[in-house]
Amino acid sequence: MKNSYTFYEAIEQNKRKTWLILLLISILLFFVCYSIIYFFNLGEIAIFIALLIMLTVDYYAYKNSDKLILSISDVYEPKKEEYPYLINIVEGLSIAAGIPTPKIYVINDPSSNAFAVGKDPKNSAIAVTTGLLEKMNRLELEGVVAHEISHIKNYDVRLQTIAVVLVGLVVILGDSLKRSFYYGSFYSGKRKTKDQDFLGIISLIVALLAPLLATILRFALSRQREYMADATAAMLTRYPEGLASALEKIAKDPNPVKRANNITAPLYIADPLKKYNVNNLFSTHPPIEERIKRLRMMGERWKLMGVK
Repeated sequence: MKNSYTFYEAIEQNKRKTWLILLLISILLFFVCYSIIYFFNLGEIAIFIALLIMLTVDYYAYKNSDKLILSISDVYEPKKEEYPYLINIVEGLSIAAGIPTPKIYVINDPSSNAFAVGKDPKNSAIAVTTGLLEKMNRLELEGVVAHEISHIKNYDVRLQTIAVVLVGLVVILGDSLKRSFYYGSFYSGKRKTKDQDFLGIISLIVALLAPLLATILRFALSRQREYMADATAAMLTRYPEGLASALEKIAKDPNPVKRANNITAPLYIADPLKKYNVNNLFSTHPPIEERIKRLRMMGERWKLMGVK
């Protein structure tokens, strides 16, 4: 009972942390927008315009981020006769997890990978590559699907899905802002009073740091939540070796996911860009070897305890 309570408590903490982290990313977005608008000499109204943009983007991200990610990932919805075993696995594990069956999509890509998106268990989707479907046996595929369903059950997808859109926008705007300063836009036009310039410089510093801070924050959270999703998946399938074996095959697959990029990479079960580096601060996932090790240690403990 104690373990069950701790697990559900972790889910509630995920929900609370989601809104806090999205608030922090939104604040970064506000400062980036304000820094850009500030140099149009709009005075104090720049604050209100930046706030309006931030709220509009937040609302759009909450409502449509999953659709946007699926669209840029070039997914399609398979017919049941095309991949009946995939649909059966998703339906069966959804029942085991106690959540509605998410929508199922396939990415026509030779790389082995998968991801989940959504706002909550009632509004979620799982996408897997054709390469994954071709290279995994049923137990391995169950492990991968269970991992993605765990992200949905644990409410990881809400943060990851919305954060991808918000952080992506922060990075794009921040990069555009830096380019404008490099080309001299910062010094062009009429300058304001020293006090106003000081406020503009502060906003500029925040805007320049915002993409870096937002990216580090999102990547760090992605790494920590992967471990929890692995453990939850093992409990769903009662077979940690299935996911461990799948991760081994994914790690050995040299093909990057063609439609993945630095912004969407944290959504995938393993780095889709194939830039594994355990010492890299910007790695989107924890070391895959460590994940495999933990899963197999879990399996060994279960054997000693007689868990079936």
